[in-house]
Amino acid sequence: MDTSLSFESFLSGAGQAAAKAMEDHGRGEYDEFALHGGVAVERLAKAALIKKNPVFLVEMRNGPSDMLLYFGGHLKMDPEKVRTVGANEALRRLRRMAVLPSDPQLDLLIELRNGTAHTTVGDQAKTLLPTLAETVVVLLADIGISVNQFWGRWATAVNVAVDKERNDIQRDVEIRIRQARHRFEDKLEGLPTGSKDHILGETAEKLEIVGVARGDDQLLALLSTIPCPSCKATARVKIVPMEAEEPGLTLRATALHCFVCQLDLHTPDEISAASVDIEDALLPTSVHTMRDTTPATGLRVEHLHRF
Repeated sequence: MDTSLSFESFLSGAGQAAAKAMEDHGRGEYDEFALHGGVAVERLAKAALIKKNPVFLVEMRNGPSDMLLYFGGHLKMDPEKVRTVGANEALRRLRRMAVLPSDPQLDLLIELRNGTAHTTVGDQAKTLLPTLAETVVVLLADIGISVNQFWGRWATAVNVAVDKERNDIQRDVEIRIRQARHRFEDKLEGLPTGSKDHILGETAEKLEIVGVARGDDQLLALLSTIPCPSCKATARVKIVPMEAEEPGLTLRATALHCFVCQLDLHTPDEISAASVDIEDALLPTSVHTMRDTTPATGLRVEHLHRF
């Protein structure tokens, strides 16, 4: 049989696609995540089928039985003419064998990968990382491969993705922190010794700590710095009063951006999930006055991606 249709080949291809899916998700490229995530599931499903019996890869169609004979090891064929079962049918067969449960979210991932879902890919795919992780865990258990062996450096992030003790925000933030850490590690690869300390120090020097106030001296926000929960570089954090009528009485962080690993946290809940303590933030050395006639009641400071 063609080596590209072997168990080892399908398993290797699944691992490569799964790693790309994790990288895509970390960069916010959710269309690409759906593509690579779907490919990972399909190849791993085929690895599970072929390990049980190579003939389980045969597409059941009317016509000659050449494919059946080929996968059974009794006929030689031109590799270019060989066709295997598609992703949907591979999953259907594994469900019939009670390897995989029915899962509408997994079906959606495959539809997004195939371009058959009537929706914006990125909007839906963003939430499907736990689905990918859980499906891979089940298939790995069936074929006898450990999570660490398959996922490598992504294993910890995947374990977080399937951790039912955490809520959705906690899982999402922890995964993004680990994804950002890997991005930073990739940037450092091949650089001279000491590059990491140089990058971290240079970033800290460039970030000014300021306060922004209205013309009536009412505090709008602090643009401060805080250690990044991912790479420990100096990150920018936006801090605003919780009560506009009593500025400075109670503050909360509403957004964080790290210029080194590109970690972004967009809401107070995400910052809380990352265990960011605003008591670690530095106080501003200057206050900028902004002339504004907007009433203080109901004041809302919108998140700016780069502050």
